[in-house]
Amino acid sequence: MTARPIFHESLYRFDQAQPSYWEATAGPRDLTAAPLASHESCDVAIIGGGYTGLSAAFHLARDHGIEARLLEAGHIGWGASGRNGGFCSVGGTKLSLEGALKRYGVEEVRRYYASQVEAVELVRALGQELAIDYWAQGDGEFTVANSPAHFAALAEESALQRQQLGLDSRMLDREAFLEVGYDSPEQHGALHLKPTFGLHPLRYCLGLARAAKAKGVRLHPGSQVLEWRKEAGGHLLVTDGGSLKAGQVIVACNGFMPEQLHRSLFARTLPLQTGIVVTRPLRDEELAAQGWHTENPAIDARHLFCYFRVLPDRRLLIGGRGDAVGAPDGAEATFRELEARIGEMWPAWRGIEIDYRWRGLVCFTGDLRPAIGRFPDDPSVYFGFGYHGNGVNSATWTGRELANWLATHNEPSAPEPAHLPAMVRGLTRRFPLPGLRRTYIKAATAYYRYLDRR
Repeated sequence: MTARPIFHESLYRFDQAQPSYWEATAGPRDLTAAPLASHESCDVAIIGGGYTGLSAAFHLARDHGIEARLLEAGHIGWGASGRNGGFCSVGGTKLSLEGALKRYGVEEVRRYYASQVEAVELVRALGQELAIDYWAQGDGEFTVANSPAHFAALAEESALQRQQLGLDSRMLDREAFLEVGYDSPEQHGALHLKPTFGLHPLRYCLGLARAAKAKGVRLHPGSQVLEWRKEAGGHLLVTDGGSLKAGQVIVACNGFMPEQLHRSLFARTLPLQTGIVVTRPLRDEELAAQGWHTENPAIDARHLFCYFRVLPDRRLLIGGRGDAVGAPDGAEATFRELEARIGEMWPAWRGIEIDYRWRGLVCFTGDLRPAIGRFPDDPSVYFGFGYHGNGVNSATWTGRELANWLATHNEPSAPEPAHLPAMVRGLTRRFPLPGLRRTYIKAATAYYRYLDRR
């Protein structure tokens, strides 16, 4: 099967790191790993060197004594795992709470959100256990109301979160949020949801990689899978430098899904471009000018929302959605728009110097939910993807669950693990007319921009 990348080729240069703040502050680069350079074999091959793949590899080796090899097209953490906003938060789906409850029922939606809380705590526990210095910050996430109408809608959502799902959610009116958050012309109170915290995403990713390697996992960066063939006794994954034969495969890709490799992957995802800028460090008087008191990650309540946080060295990070093409000139327009948003949201910081700008992809699915499972026509292949911009915890948890599934219930006729919430089970539906996915993005963006102007 052949499939052209959805976006401009500049987004798929696996030999180039993004010029991000995370790359500049990743710490020691002591992870020795080499591209696949010969014809090898293993029990389990993992495609993707981000959180899902690294978590799966680590848990296979540590908890089950199963050695795996991991193939990554770029460097370890090249994709979203090394360039996201660093929010370890409850989410993972773009279904509204009302929509999820209608589709899956209260019990299954409660199970899903309980798994999200568990996933946040898994990241926290791994950071402590593995001594990963990932710069943890905050004790929750704020969704900030841009208007009184947004505040009323958030209050309804918070009530559902508490009463139906048992989440630790509360509302803060404008005055209460001034005491713990910040001041802004667009601040009309906020929803505070726990548990959430901020972290350095690439430091966390590299920490997982070191831990996996210490348990015997072979990591192969710079090893893009170019061909995937099913042969007697297993799967053959071919790269530029060699090939890897394995009895079982875990597909651990997300926004950069190589959907051309297997028919079961084709048209399952809708990548969306996102851009991030980071300012110079803010001075004490500048923080005071906006009444900034919080280390919590935050988003605003618009449909096309921005996400933002003040980092440990007091730089402001702000990110938001990019265009539907992915060319460099479009990225520049996204960065300019984010810089303008800084001045609109925090007037005292208008025109502040920007030190870092970068972009990447987040992964949506046709069902607006994550997907965990095995290929229906080949139970020797496992997959986990579709985190909707919430991959730090979702992908880590998914990797662990795939490792446990593969190690303990891998018979072809074995059912899905009963504890997996219904919201994550199985492949998501394909996008119709997949060649029009960029058109879908343009139409949805235009629609949500219209709603945000109302």
